[in-house]
Amino acid sequence: MLIGTMKCILITIFAFAADAQRIPVAPLTEAQVESRVSGLLKSMTQSEKIGQLNQLFVFPEAPPDGPAAKLGLAPTDQEIAKGDYGSFLFVTDPSVINRMQHVAVDKSRLHIPLLFGFDVIHGFKTIFPVPLALAASWDPALVEQAQAVAAREASAAGVRWAFGPMVDIARDPRWGRIVEGAGEDPFLGSAMARAQVRGFQGKYLGEPGHVVTSVKHFAGYGAADGGRDYDSSSISDEQLWNVDLPPFHAAVEAGAGTVMSAYMDLNGVPATANSFLLQDVLRRAWGFRGFVVSDAFAVANLTTHGFAKDAEDAAFRAITAGVDMDMGSRTYIRQLPKLLESGRVSSKQLDDAVRPILATKVRMGLFEDPYVDESGARSIFASPDHRELARVAAQRSAVLFRNEGSLLPLPRGSKFASIAVIGPLADSQLDIRGPWALADDPGQAITVLKGIRDKVGSGTRVEYARGGELRRVYPSMFDAIRHSRKTVPLTDEQNVAEVRAAVELASQSDLAILVLGETQEMSGEGASRTSLELPGKQQELLAKVAATGKPVVLVLLNGRPLDLTWASQHIPAILEAWFPGAQGGNAVADLLFGDANPGGKLPVTFPRNVGQVPIYYAHNLTHQPDTAADFTSRYWDQPTSPLYPFGYGLSYTTFEFSNLRVDQGSSVEVRVDVKNTGDRAGDEVVQLYIHQQFGSASRPVRELKGFQRIALTPNEKKEVHFTLGGNELEYWSAALRKMVRERSVFDVWVGGDSKAQLHSTFTVLRP
Repeated sequence: MLIGTMKCILITIFAFAADAQRIPVAPLTEAQVESRVSGLLKSMTQSEKIGQLNQLFVFPEAPPDGPAAKLGLAPTDQEIAKGDYGSFLFVTDPSVINRMQHVAVDKSRLHIPLLFGFDVIHGFKTIFPVPLALAASWDPALVEQAQAVAAREASAAGVRWAFGPMVDIARDPRWGRIVEGAGEDPFLGSAMARAQVRGFQGKYLGEPGHVVTSVKHFAGYGAADGGRDYDSSSISDEQLWNVDLPPFHAAVEAGAGTVMSAYMDLNGVPATANSFLLQDVLRRAWGFRGFVVSDAFAVANLTTHGFAKDAEDAAFRAITAGVDMDMGSRTYIRQLPKLLESGRVSSKQLDDAVRPILATKVRMGLFEDPYVDESGARSIFASPDHRELARVAAQRSAVLFRNEGSLLPLPRGSKFASIAVIGPLADSQLDIRGPWALADDPGQAITVLKGIRDKVGSGTRVEYARGGELRRVYPSMFDAIRHSRKTVPLTDEQNVAEVRAAVELASQSDLAILVLGETQEMSGEGASRTSLELPGKQQELLAKVAATGKPVVLVLLNGRPLDLTWASQHIPAILEAWFPGAQGGNAVADLLFGDANPGGKLPVTFPRNVGQVPIYYAHNLTHQPDTAADFTSRYWDQPTSPLYPFGYGLSYTTFEFSNLRVDQGSSVEVRVDVKNTGDRAGDEVVQLYIHQQFGSASRPVRELKGFQRIALTPNEKKEVHFTLGGNELEYWSAALRKMVRERSVFDVWVGGDSKAQLHSTFTVLRP
């Protein structure tokens, strides 16, 4: 049966029952926090204050002579007790965290606790679908629950600071870190940003069982030139205010406790020394009261940018621009004493940087309870409720691209008595989890092969062939801190033999399920690509298996849009599972055999090939020659349209949209009827798009301004209601240089994707 949202809610209630008695009635007041922080600042020496601005990388489990250990230094107890460090990154062992906290609290002069941070991106011990996949669920409540579980597990280990969510808008799928965000749209991205902040932090900063967030990367990192990680971004003011900044603003409004500055240049000024971003926008315009941490080594790299003269100048530019904590580079602790002595940095500027860091530690309750219950942590990590929620999340994140002849869901029984499961990702526990899965046990992950075998039982013969290996051409810079591969690469002859064996297995089976896509290190940081084709020999494998004439189902594991043009014409059933997490194999089996019904929708456009990139639905109208009657495409060799549009996704049932009504008062009320016209229960994501027909600036052809995921039984009809107010109708005008809401006529469409046809209009008479 379809596992619905109500079950997700119940799972979360059970998971947090143990914490219920620990939750205070209310958070600390501003006066309480200010009193505690001011008292500390008056007692602190200059070196103790600078220490709070210093975060160190530590890899206690890495070999001391390995590449990971070289990124950080092993802190001595004397340094911790002296107050040289305010925070540590990458320590996740509760016993190590407790030991270091005891040194900081028991042996330091002022007993200031440490803040331990970690890249909690899509789970801690329980790995959920990657963020791009979670966005494909179009279910903010589910995303909030998933990140609440991640926060509960991380907090139980002593990790109280998550370096997430990443809310960068990404419209170039070549960029590897598209996997960490919510895709191409600022409205969907803002909804996911709010949900993740609420999930990580809870009702207020300091709620037990939660962590403080670090919203990243501020700002414009997702628009890197050519999709090349760390490269410069050249962004117009119109795009910055209307596309890139809204998810950050949503996260700040949701209460995000910290913000991380970005690596790259933004219009010629590095984001880590960009006072426009960090002061004018973040603090003055948005009223942000938390602290800003640099991305790793970004302060030191201001010299690499050709922006800072030397390390001393880099420290000066970063701290005066608004970066409070230096991640990893130790530039502040080395250079700030000289800057303070010379007067280039004042004592007040130092205090202004330290104050929000101390305030965060006070609000998080670290002064009262800096330690963790090591035995209790193990029971939280092992929670079956967490694994069940991860399975539901993977089900709800999958997107069905194609289902010709209703091949899916697969019937149980004699029709497909023998199934060939093929592909280098089909039985990979490492890869199904996706990138930035660092604290879990990969051996607990359920692969697609295992999920299928467990689903069908002994009555169906399920055999497996890898069909060749899949490796990244150049090793990842993060292999040292990820679970790296230990196997010896296959020779060309061995790969050819594996492909031949896979094709032979398919020809002898009733059905072939191919699990193809990317390995986990092919997406993420340092994982940009020049091609969107299936890596390695997978396209050849797919074509040869399809040529056997047997029914073929393609399951995709990946972290970015891929070129699926050939598959979309030759493979009858295609299921986009993304990197679905540790329960991904069970979820995929549920979907393939009809125990769950795909309801996910694309959060990002799938191009026909890389030559269309960047391609996104919310492009502006522009010139079209009147004299060219046959002018139908911006390219002469291919259509302009994408392969699969933003918001797209099929189901095992069908839906009908009708009776669109638009009523105007103080706000615009939009209602539409949605009916399940098929014979299965299923979910539809009802999407609302608008277009402002004229104004002080041209507007995108369509903009998402509302969505709801609803569940419908066969023949059930529901009325769905949206409200369009000032927030939905205003935009930043490049002509007027400010946010505006203008008199105009607006188109409105409602449907199941960004190509929705049900249309009406309304008129705004007053700005």
